[in-house]
Amino acid sequence: MTAILGLNINHPDASAALILDGRVVAAVAEERFGSRLKHDPSFPQHAIRSVLSIGGIAASELDFIAVARDAAQSRTARISYALRHPLTGAMAALEHLRRARADLGIGEQVALACGLAPDALKAKTINVEHHLSHIASSYYCSPFESVTAGFSYDGSGDFVSAMAARCEGTRIEILDRVHLPDSVGFFYTACCQFVGFDQFGEEYKVMGLAPYGSNSFAEVMSELIATADHEWFKLHKGFFGMHRGGHGTALDEQGRVKMLRLYTDKWRDSLGSPRKPGEALTEHHKDIARSCQARFEEVALHCFARLHGLVPSSQVAYAGGCALNGVMNARLLRDTPFQRAYMQPASSDDGLCIGAGLWTWHNVAGGRERFHMKHAYWGPEYPDDRMRRAAEGAQTPMRAMPIAVIPGVVASLLHAGLVVGWYQGRSEWGPRALGNRSILADPTRPEMKDVINAKIKRRESFRPFAPSVLQKAVATYFEQDVFSPFMMHVVKVRPEWRERLPAITHVDGTGRLQSIDRDTNPLYYELIECFGRLSGIPIVLNTSFNENEPIVDTPDQAMNCFLRTGLDALCLGRYLLVKPEHEARLAAACASEAEDALLP
Repeated sequence: MTAILGLNINHPDASAALILDGRVVAAVAEERFGSRLKHDPSFPQHAIRSVLSIGGIAASELDFIAVARDAAQSRTARISYALRHPLTGAMAALEHLRRARADLGIGEQVALACGLAPDALKAKTINVEHHLSHIASSYYCSPFESVTAGFSYDGSGDFVSAMAARCEGTRIEILDRVHLPDSVGFFYTACCQFVGFDQFGEEYKVMGLAPYGSNSFAEVMSELIATADHEWFKLHKGFFGMHRGGHGTALDEQGRVKMLRLYTDKWRDSLGSPRKPGEALTEHHKDIARSCQARFEEVALHCFARLHGLVPSSQVAYAGGCALNGVMNARLLRDTPFQRAYMQPASSDDGLCIGAGLWTWHNVAGGRERFHMKHAYWGPEYPDDRMRRAAEGAQTPMRAMPIAVIPGVVASLLHAGLVVGWYQGRSEWGPRALGNRSILADPTRPEMKDVINAKIKRRESFRPFAPSVLQKAVATYFEQDVFSPFMMHVVKVRPEWRERLPAITHVDGTGRLQSIDRDTNPLYYELIECFGRLSGIPIVLNTSFNENEPIVDTPDQAMNCFLRTGLDALCLGRYLLVKPEHEARLAAACASEAEDALLP
């Protein structure tokens, strides 16, 4: 057996994955454990222990430790940048050297994290370039084996912001790189900061805000980031402030990832004063968000058209932080020659650990067998007795029942207007809840979006919620019949259904689709099917099970979130709890689903 531990370290979204004989058996981000900091950049000791435990092996049995960072790559580009920009280039070079030094002794750090002596591991450390790891994370998890275009784009990694590749069989051939300071990811983040979302990883807020504005700053955005036939993209010199010696893995006093300011004062001439966090959002800010999103889509379409020229295939596998932009992902299938696209669920930097591990399997260990990731449930699960203890300690009405009864009872509660925390099986891999660590509600109720935002999620009112829909019903309710099991596409709800589905229909008529296949999550599929029989619509509102924190991991965390928020009910494995005011509703739901089958 070949055992590979994949790691994303010394970088936000630290994570670990375990690959055994070329198959992913576990993957999890460090943020789910320990201090539970979003985008946690600390050494993923908890994640390492978790994936090894899931895989049932000891750290001493590892053959390779694959790290998604290669300081040797793009060295010439870094030296050239430093020579052209003596002050800022020298500070940036020092930062890269700091990270390179931090990569030394990985085996020793893994050993210590697992309670072993520093020299206990036999594993060989393999460094895999950041963007190559991104492409590998998607291509090597895809069903594609014939010629496939590979692409990665984000803020930066190993001094590169984008990479194009030709993939076939087990080989990934790098065709081109975009080096810093040019970065479409930094362009989007700079816009995000300018409209007042200055915390790491808040770009999704701009995507959600964009439909409320108009593209009135199109000309300005085209000047900030330009495209041409002979190149991918270029940032306007003097308008962006990256690479001034800061780094993205330091923490502030709250333990959050620090962010450099990526826009310069020159933005004020065209866009006015930046919004301070917490200030009211005006039409001006909404227009900036819309113009940013529109320009991002234009640049991305240009990149994918250029990619298709390099690799004229109908298939594309891609990743990177920018690949989480669901609006663009849907456009790719509508407006480019690519007819089939694959992205694994953790397309941002947490997914790097899988890419580094699978690249090592194929290119170092010599593995030929390919792996196809069909679902996202690669995290830990907890035994029934732990869920029972959490449920019994809640001091709130509770019923235990056979798991087969659960979908019908929960569907009845949803149809009655209750908001339910849904906690089942192994946790999802990636930033989105996909039916195992979810908050669910009735999408047909107009008030539901505001209720969840105000009483449970406690977040901005403009942010939308996602529809989970049976795969066979996607074409009935959505204009694009796309299979999106990882919630990676934002598509138009058919006009005739928008008023019937107000809680999941965004202001522009879209929804961030998750299509559910019975084979990959039969319990969640059955729940939606049961809800469809009651409501006539096989769709539920789905949002992540958390409250301004990483998605819950343990049963105790799920219980705490249930008790401190406005959640009405919690389904914890086979244990169903409700707030006291809903006890009668629970009894009625159980009665309609064969009460005589309930366990004592």
